[in-house]
Amino acid sequence: MSSEAEEKPNIDTAPELAESEDMESLRQELAEEQAKAEANLAGWQRAQADFTNFKRRSEQEREEFIRFVNAGLLLELLPVLDDLERALEHVPAKLSGAAWVDGVKLIYRKFSAVLEAQGLTQIEALGEPFDPNLHEAVRQEKGREGIIIEEIRKGYQLHDKVVRPTMVVVGNEEDLDMDKEDE
Repeated sequence: MSSEAEEKPNIDTAPELAESEDMESLRQELAEEQAKAEANLAGWQRAQADFTNFKRRSEQEREEFIRFVNAGLLLELLPVLDDLERALEHVPAKLSGAAWVDGVKLIYRKFSAVLEAQGLTQIEALGEPFDPNLHEAVRQEKGREGIIIEEIRKGYQLHDKVVRPTMVVVGNEEDLDMDKEDE
């Protein structure tokens, strides 16, 4: 009988053992599926963040493109603006009150206003310290060292980006000390 008693508990424990193995395999499958779900969620979140960054970067690039798309055209128009300025500076005194001269002045102001509305601003130079990012030195003459003493051609910026540097004459203080001694 002892052998039957030993066999009987084995028969009774067999379904429990099979049930326990099934539960363990189900737990393992559940853990694997949870790991897959977490990996998929993390991948989706990375893709979402990448897409958001791409959208923001594309929008910034588009805005910058729009801001500077007309830079080439504005550069072509600057010599016309220069010519108008020179013409108005050299109007003889006897013609300064003529109606057509006033008309040209109005055209110049309107043209300048249109360019300014597009974001074009003049770079101030005279009396300012020389800045190679804004100015192009064409020569040096006696004057305060490093200070712009003459403006040869106006420079312009488009939305804080230099489109044409100002051509300037910079002081070199070379003969300035001699002039002070002579006084």
